[in-house]
Amino acid sequence: MAFFNRKDIDELGKIYKINLINSCSGFKSANLLGSISTEGKPNVAVFSSVTHLGSNPPTLGFILRPTTVPRNTHKNIKETGVFTINHIFEDIIEDAHHTSAKYPEEISEFDMTNLEEEYKGSFKAPFIKNSPVQMGMKFVEEIYVPSNDVMLVVAQIEELYINDKLLEKDGLINLSKGNVATINGLDTYAIPKFKKQLSYQRPKKQQ
Repeated sequence: MAFFNRKDIDELGKIYKINLINSCSGFKSANLLGSISTEGKPNVAVFSSVTHLGSNPPTLGFILRPTTVPRNTHKNIKETGVFTINHIFEDIIEDAHHTSAKYPEEISEFDMTNLEEEYKGSFKAPFIKNSPVQMGMKFVEEIYVPSNDVMLVVAQIEELYINDKLLEKDGLINLSKGNVATINGLDTYAIPKFKKQLSYQRPKKQQ
């Protein structure tokens, strides 16, 4: 096996180190965050750090890099208090990835890709049309992590839309039925397939 100690890691070239450390934690969620400015300009950006924080209340979080440079998604969320999380699926991978390009605030990524914005009911932020899982989120708080100069943004699910064919009888969202993507590292995408669902585990009795 390849081996790296901390000294080895610190001395790696920048790009190699970024690729190595971004992929060593395993497959990550692949989502598009939709937001809108107070002036009505929609924004969409790819994130691989969305994670479950709790079910009651239904809470998710994602990591933001330092805001010393413009972060349109963060600005929109703080100003409007809402955003959407939309699962990336196989057909939109290339357009979804392109939203990582740094466009100025006045240019919407919707105009630079084939991604389509979709508005549902009275929710202000745009959803991504045809995404098999779409969530309308309400900003709760942000927590600064000084050790790595990042922020954990915490939000609660206000609206949840799921393609009917993905929703199992026990409430599981079977993402493989929607060809939902995952991210390996920074720029590598995969489509996981369902393998096995296991029961809730209890301790075995000692012999």
